Amino acid sequence: MKTKLIKTLGFSLLGLVLLVFIGFVEKKGAERKFSEMSVQVKGIADVYFVDEKEILDNLKAEFQMLSPGMALSEIDFQQVELKVESHPFVKKAEVYGDMKGNIWVEIQQHQPMARIVRPMAADGYISTEGQILPTSPKYTTRVLILEGDFAEELLEADDLSIDYQDLLGLVEFIFQDPFWNAQITSLEIDNKGDIKMHQQVGNQVIEFGDAEDIAEKFEKISLFYDEIIPSKGWNAYSRVNVKYKDQIICE
Repeated sequence: MKTKLIKTLGFSLLGLVLLVFIGFVEKKGAERKFSEMSVQVKGIADVYFVDEKEILDNLKAEFQMLSPGMALSEIDFQQVELKVESHPFVKKAEVYGDMKGNIWVEIQQHQPMARIVRPMAADGYISTEGQILPTSPKYTTRVLILEGDFAEELLEADDLSIDYQDLLGLVEFIFQDPFWNAQITSLEIDNKGDIKMHQQVGNQVIEFGDAEDIAEKFEKISLFYDEIIPSKGWNAYSRVNVKYKDQIICE
């Protein structure tokens, strides 16, 4: 009985100590004063569309009350996050303060995997999530090019994962495969969704058809590379058609 009482008193004392400690931490947190703000953009190879200095300058202009000595408890971190996430290439922002009064802004970027090109109007990127992103006057990146009559319709969409899942699946397939990502340079898409592929190596135009049966069609392109080119040579054909099931037509 005595042992049980000692344990109970011990747990009660421990709980009291924890409450005092939590209260102390909360009090110190409420007393923290703003010192400075830092922006960190998580890097993605060949993607520099979010400039740390630009984000910092925009935040200072938007939240002019942020000055050294201001209580961190008066700063609406959620509003700061929303401002950062209004940048078209910011995928997600996290804003928090540390014990020294510094505010940290951590940013994840959208990653472009294709660029939609129009000869008489602004281009746009397709992100890895299928979102349409604007281009930047400062930065560019080497990605798959989408062009042709269908480009205009694509740029009018906000999210290709809703109405253009097949085409997005094709772009993702090329983007995620190191060989095809390097070899296929552009997709020429007509107003019916019929696709022609252009290559980094080789002058043959690959007539792919619609964006269905993707894996099967790429197996036929691989067969053309592995068995037909070695025997006929790179310049033997100007057109390779893989749109029909179980057929490769070379002309």
